[in-house]
Amino acid sequence: MSHTPVRSANLPAPAGPYSPGMGFDRLIFVSGQGGVDPSTGTIADDVEQQTEQCLRNVQTILEAAGSSLQHVLRCGVFLIDMGEFKKMNGVYARMFGDHRPARTTVQVAGLPGDGMCIEIDAIAYKP
Repeated sequence: MSHTPVRSANLPAPAGPYSPGMGFDRLIFVSGQGGVDPSTGTIADDVEQQTEQCLRNVQTILEAAGSSLQHVLRCGVFLIDMGEFKKMNGVYARMFGDHRPARTTVQVAGLPGDGMCIEIDAIAYKP
C-alpha cells in the first residue's frame, strides 16, 4: 500500500511543509484547516464564519480525494476561546447534518494566522 498527497487548486496554501491531505488506501487524513477563504485570502472576524470556511476547506480536500463530509469518521476542533464553543457547535451541526463523526474539541493558546480563532482537521474514508 502507498500513500498519496491530496491537493486542490481551490485551497489556501499550507502554512508549512505539509500536504493539505494524505490518502492511504481508502482513508483520507486532512490537515488542520483554518477559516481562510481561498478565493480572497481573507479570514472572517467571527467564529461562526470561520467554522463554516474551515469545513468548506475540509470538504474541498475530501472531494479532491473522492470523499465528502458525510464520510468523515473523526474531527479535531481547535478553538482559541472555549467560550465560542456553542457558536462553533451550531455551525458544525448544520454543516454535518445528521452525520455525527467522533470529535475532540480543545482550547489552544494560538493558531498560525492573524485573526484565526479555529482550526479543524479530519479523518475520512473513500466510499
